Amino acid sequence: MVAASVHEGGRISVHGVSRVFEDQGKGAQPVVALSKVELDIAPGQFISLIGPSGCGKSTLLRLIAGIDSPTTGEIRLDGELIKDAHPSRGLVFQDPTLFPWKTIWSNVATGPESRGVLKEQKGEVDKFIELVGLKGFEKAYPHQLSGGMAQRAALARALVNHPKVLLLDEPLGALDAFTRMNLQEEILRIWQERGTTMVFVTHDIDEAVYLSDRVVVMTPRPAQIKEVITIDLPRPRIRNSTAFFGYRSRILESLQLVPEIEQPEYIV
Repeated sequence: MVAASVHEGGRISVHGVSRVFEDQGKGAQPVVALSKVELDIAPGQFISLIGPSGCGKSTLLRLIAGIDSPTTGEIRLDGELIKDAHPSRGLVFQDPTLFPWKTIWSNVATGPESRGVLKEQKGEVDKFIELVGLKGFEKAYPHQLSGGMAQRAALARALVNHPKVLLLDEPLGALDAFTRMNLQEEILRIWQERGTTMVFVTHDIDEAVYLSDRVVVMTPRPAQIKEVITIDLPRPRIRNSTAFFGYRSRILESLQLVPEIEQPEYIV
């Protein structure tokens, strides 16, 4: 399901992308992080990347963001080749990475300020602070916020640039279960309101099923796309439904995390 959008997200096309890290020290072999990855993401879709630790999920995210470049292959956003970082592709990390000396308002305003348009977009900063539920905390500093609130501020900082694509690298991984579930709802609400294309890295299978239109299962390094599973469930999703657990089991099987169970012997 694609969200009914206010601002349509961008289309991502990943074709034949490999990433090899050559400089691994004297005598060390090059590390092939990604190998001939093929992936197309429709405008406004919510995609989760899931796979073993170190398989290249975050590497793929950095390539889409434009802060790293493929060794071979190409990545395009709406047909335009991605060559470097750009505000049209927002990136949110597990650590909110807020500037500790700046207020929340000033942190969110970082993008417009760096582009020289803050004077015209002050109202946008206020709007996105309210969108993530931080109205009233504009003058607070990062150390005065909980982990969940800090991550909300990081989301607002990325969204204020009106990105076509929002890339989220395990943004909820360091949070407690209750805060994590609340922020899952917030991310879905923002996605449904804005229509931004979302690419979400997670190790949490339940989280991937709950959030995503499609779950992209990646192989161990060198990573390739093993399977793309469409989550055909209505929203809001019921976490303890039979259908939900069915998708969870399918992803576990794709990741080969379900042990083989010996069939019982029957005496006839």
